[in-house]
Amino acid sequence: MTAADYRIESSQPIAGGLWPAAGSMQFAVSNRALAVSLAVKSFTPNSEIRVVHVPTGEVVFRKPADAQGRWTDEL
Repeated sequence: MTAADYRIESSQPIAGGLWPAAGSMQFAVSNRALAVSLAVKSFTPNSEIRVVHVPTGEVVFRKPADAQGRWTDEL
């Protein structure tokens, strides 16, 4: 594995309490679990967040725009 095996990306700037690069639209990490954890805890304005395995181009995690930070009482 190399230093940038996974990339967290979005078409909008990504934000969050754990996001290490404020205002950027992508960030590379070497660990899949770390990449998914950062993606889950991050948010964007109306844009999907993806975790991509860089060597293969496979999207290994996807957080839809409509699932970001919206809490409702509906079941």
